[in-house]
Amino acid sequence: MRHYFKAFVGFLSGMLGALALVAVFHLTLWGKGAEPAIKVESTPVNRDARLGASFAPVVRKAAPSVVNIYSTHIIRFHPRRSPFFSDPFFHQFFGDQAPNDDRELTRRERSLGSGVIVSPEGYILTANHVVEGADEIKVSLGENKKEYAAKVIGTDPPTDVAILKIDAKDLPAITLADSDQLEIGDIVLAIGNPYGLSQTVTMGIVSALGRNGLPGFNQYQDFIQTDAAINPGNSGGALVDAEGRLVGINTAIISPSGGNQGIGFAVPVNLARHVMERLISGGKVTRGFLGITPQDITPNLAKSFNLPDQNGALVGNVFTNTPAEKAGIKPGDVIIAFNGKDVSDAESLMLAVSECSPGSPATVKLLRKGQTQIITVSLAELPVKMSQTQNDRNNSDSGNPIIDALDGVTVSDLDNNVRQQLRLPDGFQGALVTDVEQDSNSAEAGLQRGDVIVEINHQPVNSAADAVKLCRGFKGDQILLKVWHRNGDMAGTRYLSVDNTKEQ
Repeated sequence: MRHYFKAFVGFLSGMLGALALVAVFHLTLWGKGAEPAIKVESTPVNRDARLGASFAPVVRKAAPSVVNIYSTHIIRFHPRRSPFFSDPFFHQFFGDQAPNDDRELTRRERSLGSGVIVSPEGYILTANHVVEGADEIKVSLGENKKEYAAKVIGTDPPTDVAILKIDAKDLPAITLADSDQLEIGDIVLAIGNPYGLSQTVTMGIVSALGRNGLPGFNQYQDFIQTDAAINPGNSGGALVDAEGRLVGINTAIISPSGGNQGIGFAVPVNLARHVMERLISGGKVTRGFLGITPQDITPNLAKSFNLPDQNGALVGNVFTNTPAEKAGIKPGDVIIAFNGKDVSDAESLMLAVSECSPGSPATVKLLRKGQTQIITVSLAELPVKMSQTQNDRNNSDSGNPIIDALDGVTVSDLDNNVRQQLRLPDGFQGALVTDVEQDSNSAEAGLQRGDVIVEINHQPVNSAADAVKLCRGFKGDQILLKVWHRNGDMAGTRYLSVDNTKEQ
């Protein structure tokens, strides 16, 4: 089993190169009136420049902006309630000195991380998990290790980004690059403070871009992957390119041992900056909401929808009274671009929508029955929680019809009791899946007991008999299902493509 450990990821991308255009952004502090200056250079590195014999000039430029972060957690406990203190073995050594009352004691636990100064006025970007739940935060700067008390301006757990502020001026702020300009193979440097050591620099390349779908990581993922050496204590540190500009905030590694295995991840600085600006200006991050359930396109789904490739996000469900429904987006549409940027999969679409402000207009380019359409939609604000709860699913009923073409799937009609249990609207039609044989083609496609089949091969299903009829004698390679499905507190329709050629 792979273990995921939060850690520092840093990158040195590109080659020393041409002069970059510089843009300085001013942000209005929420309730403060101060305007921190964020320096951004949007041009890519010069990839045609010859590699020098040393990266010392790059390190001298970027390293002063990387700081140590010490977060302190106060742990409260009752010693009498601890099995350790009540153990007779413990009393052999400590006798009556062992605590025998119910008083509350405290201890302080200190953890180490890194951060990056992004403005001369003392704003510091770091990873949320470095400071999450901390009772006290200290920041150590420079070779003299001068310490400052830090205030948390805001945190955003879904992206693992946090912004701190220390009371200092004229600090060595790093220059931010445009992380969209990165390319796989660019040289990158990781700068941070691993294992409590003083500042350490490692080198690698950009191994991959746009990494997402990693379990146990941030909710919104668009990671830069690197093979630069990453270790615990580097979280929140700088990922810099060959010109010493910040391209990412190091956040995590994949490692069974907890140490560097050459697979590390950083939040792209464009995403981190987007979050930072909203935390500073408004104290929280609001995200756009489209109102659909997007799906990745599998090879079988691409074949079933006659798509040229697997790029895009398939619309499985459109929620009622949402921007998507009002704009005319329908289940079965394939979104291939959002606001002019290509959509590769469901994750990339959700990230693009989340980066938009509620109320802002957005253009959606989609495929519908082979035809390209462009739709303008006014985004809403992402709800804090989609308010649907998990319900028990029905047990399989004996005597229900079995759909042979769907490899032993058992279905039944919906009645009012089932609709009430599943919280389906009155009059909702379909065939309830009461059983799916394990290791079957249908189970492999993702069909589950408790799903409701509402379409088969684009034909509506109003009853169990409809489902059997539409599948009987079907000779095609794939059976396309549209099913209502519940996943945790989320519920809606999605598409599944069941292999009709592979015999079990």
